[in-house]
Amino acid sequence: MGVNPWDTLREMDESAPPPDQPRFSLRTARMEAFSDGVFAIAITLLVLELTVPPASVEGTLRAIWLEWPLYLAYVVSFASIGSAWLAHSTITEYLERADSVVLRLNLLLLLVVSLLPFPTRMLGEYVHELDAERVAVTIYGFNLLAIAAFTSILWHYAVAEHLVKTGSDDDDMRALTAKLTPSLGFYGLGIALGLLAPRVAVFLYLAIATFLLIPFRTIVRNVRRGGPG
Repeated sequence: MGVNPWDTLREMDESAPPPDQPRFSLRTARMEAFSDGVFAIAITLLVLELTVPPASVEGTLRAIWLEWPLYLAYVVSFASIGSAWLAHSTITEYLERADSVVLRLNLLLLLVVSLLPFPTRMLGEYVHELDAERVAVTIYGFNLLAIAAFTSILWHYAVAEHLVKTGSDDDDMRALTAKLTPSLGFYGLGIALGLLAPRVAVFLYLAIATFLLIPFRTIVRNVRRGGPG
């Protein structure tokens, strides 16, 4: 008879060792592989939401232009998932091991990442109706906030529980923390702004994702060195 993985995880939780003994830990390879698969599927589902508008007598280009909200939503969501993947990749690069809490936090992060194609579609469909647009942008904002929150919680927990690799660069770790934390406040601002000016909030979400994607620290370091590295 095979081993039930849930029983294994339950035993891990219930048999916590005393503080003077090493904690049970897992290698992160399977968590990284599974996470990369979910990120890849979520970002692929976004493009499936794009539809080809029907050709019209007035012109195909105009028909395509009328679909701009859906294209904008795709770009914002792609950038948001991309920035979340980059942050997740950096976190797992620092991780030396994972415990059962890290695995569960990672699953919660993947839950909200895989959900993003749904509000993305809502955003593209409801943008022409103000009340429905506000609802769509609000749900979209909460989804992005949840992604940022679980990413930050995962990182802070790993640092607090000393799951990161020994000898990791403290400056780089502080830089990652500094980049993850402010995004929570900006997403909160975007949610509030979405109730008054939904389209402005969408562009704010795009700006946040772009900020998270740009490696400012690496650029500054290369400039100080006098060339690309």
